[in-house]
Amino acid sequence: MNKTELIEELSSQTGFSKTDSKHLLEAFLGTVQKALKKGNSVVLTGFGTFTAVQRKAKTGVNPITKAPMKIPAKKVARFKAGKELKDALN
Repeated sequence: MNKTELIEELSSQTGFSKTDSKHLLEAFLGTVQKALKKGNSVVLTGFGTFTAVQRKAKTGVNPITKAPMKIPAKKVARFKAGKELKDALN
């Protein structure tokens, strides 16, 4: 399911217009992004937890030249599924 399909599904389930559903989804995604950027986690009980973690710098290998290269440290987003989501999938 892509973003457009998700907006259509939200619209059909809630009765909101597609425009309102799009604004709602974009507001949710923006809020999660801002929280992670601040270093906070977003916990949706039963669904899962979004967190931002710091990856350490490391040395990698260029696949074309086989030369070593430095990969800088950076923050990445992680998602851990909650129990209800896990149970729903199995």
